[in-house]
Amino acid sequence: MPRTYEPISTQTLGSDTATVTFSTIPQTYTDLILVAEIRSSRAANTGDTMRVRFNSDTGSNYSTTVLQGSADGAESTRFTSATFCYVRVPAATATANVFSPSIWHIMNYSNTTTNKTTLQKGSIAAVQVEIDTSLWRNTAAITTIDISAASGNLVSGSKFTLYGIKAA
Repeated sequence: MPRTYEPISTQTLGSDTATVTFSTIPQTYTDLILVAEIRSSRAANTGDTMRVRFNSDTGSNYSTTVLQGSADGAESTRFTSATFCYVRVPAATATANVFSPSIWHIMNYSNTTTNKTTLQKGSIAAVQVEIDTSLWRNTAAITTIDISAASGNLVSGSKFTLYGIKAA
């Protein structure tokens, strides 16, 4: 069986950091997979948001549909004309030393004729699970990915790995 996921780059934070950037992403794959083990320094809240932007675009060009479940039930929310796409992650007051697994599938990232779509999954231990889908309304090939937290920083020990999916 051929190996289809190829690691492009890994970053593990040695100190709290505002933004992690993957740049000069090769255009030789069909899709990208971003795997993160993440936690935010946000105080007074169990959750925060892992924000992702493509090609440093801070315009209102992103939409996200959120499906989440917790002990209180399930709900969905839709955000349009946002300045980033996202998924929820644990913050400082969540269970101590727990990092959230977050997986992003970024489809057709190098195609220059279609807008970009993502499917992302995340969780906050003992609080909620979430699956989201986002749209970046831009046909440019993705060459840079910026990752940040909505409040506070990405904490030391957070790890990010970007994979490319080879064509079958």
